Amino acid sequence: MIATIEHMSPRRPRDDRAPSQVDVAQLAGVSTQTVSRVMSGQDNVRPDTARRVLAAVEELGYRVHAAAASLASGRTRVLGVIVVSTDRYSSAALGVGIQQAAAANGYTVSTAAVADHASAEAFLEAFDRLERQGAEGIILGVPLELESPAMRARTERTPATRSERTSLEEDAPLAVDQRAIARLAVEHLLDLGHKTVWHVSGDDYWTETQQRSEAWEQTLRDRGIVPPPLIPADWTPESGYRAGRTIAAIPEATAVFVSSDEMAFGLIRALHEAGRSVPDDVSVVSVDDIALAAYASPALTTVRQPFEAMGRAAALRVIAQIEGHEAVGEMPSTDPQLIVRSSTAPPRTA
Repeated sequence: MIATIEHMSPRRPRDDRAPSQVDVAQLAGVSTQTVSRVMSGQDNVRPDTARRVLAAVEELGYRVHAAAASLASGRTRVLGVIVVSTDRYSSAALGVGIQQAAAANGYTVSTAAVADHASAEAFLEAFDRLERQGAEGIILGVPLELESPAMRARTERTPATRSERTSLEEDAPLAVDQRAIARLAVEHLLDLGHKTVWHVSGDDYWTETQQRSEAWEQTLRDRGIVPPPLIPADWTPESGYRAGRTIAAIPEATAVFVSSDEMAFGLIRALHEAGRSVPDDVSVVSVDDIALAAYASPALTTVRQPFEAMGRAAALRVIAQIEGHEAVGEMPSTDPQLIVRSSTAPPRTA
């Protein structure tokens, strides 16, 4: 008897029941432990194996059923996230990583947004609001200290973690060295032959702004260069545009370190409008490496940060705190990466 295609294919679940982890494993040709590792975001699975598992998940429509699990366990399986109301790329990318890790582990995400420059009381109220909504753990995507007495009282009853550290010594799942970001940018421009580097900073409400500005200044001083005046901005393209008009009016300015790609877009437009070419007249290095950075004109030289990985790590950490086991998938401090493209070049006089 000739075997049919159905006989030769891995078994699929009947139409009258939802697909299970066993079904995914059979279709992908792997063990259920491997399926579990892929779904929980662990990185100890071969890329081709992970692709097979994810393809099987998609084909079968397999989902972790949070509602059923919650009913059986009496738990909500909700993660809370406190964010600042903003359209910054970093916040969105962090959110993507948090959602990915939460979904893979059978959790849903509830978000509480607070206004930019909100008071500490507003953050605490957001924390309390998420607790009332049943959040079992909370991720802070905001510049809020966990060590304050009011916050410590809350974290004693509800696990919490930051989405990133404000310093390398703090206890958080992933750190990007903000000072290293500035050093990479400034040293790249100085090594090209520029005599100094101007800096367009982000909003000083954020710790990363302070750390990058300090490292920009120190890197110049280490090279025997007196830093030029800092140009403050607020992360928006509009503030970058205003900073670009300032730079355009300074003939000796040939190199700029801008603290975000979005501000760099505004800055480059202002320079072009003033008749100053990038990179022929002014070289520009920015931070983040958002998707548009590679397609700008010119393509941006930028310092990449792993935002989605940071979000996944934060979610895995707080899930581990909730469930009382060692976090799986936590990552050590991650070095930022300089991505050299077309917005930097040696100065004309070099």
